[in-house]
Amino acid sequence: MEPVRFTAALWRWAAQDAWRFVTLPEDLSEAIRFTCGPPRGFGSVRVAVTVGTTSWRTSVFPDNDSQCYVLPMKRAVRLAEDLEDGDLVTVTLQPVED
Repeated sequence: MEPVRFTAALWRWAAQDAWRFVTLPEDLSEAIRFTCGPPRGFGSVRVAVTVGTTSWRTSVFPDNDSQCYVLPMKRAVRLAEDLEDGDLVTVTLQPVED
């Protein structure tokens, strides 16, 4: 799968106040679900991500409420890119193999 760029709002997970996420678009979530092979623990899929000038590897996780994948946005990235809850975040994402 080629790298994909999308923009989504940064949101705070109600169950764990410190966790922030962006939700992948429905079409991208569906493409990942059907093209990335068997998921890992918790249904996760490994990805390479770039936001602004910050790049890292992480996993996206299925969200039962939205039926889309969510991307965790760690604190170091939010600080480096000056992101606050509700900000629109432009993400470049590509699934990767281990």
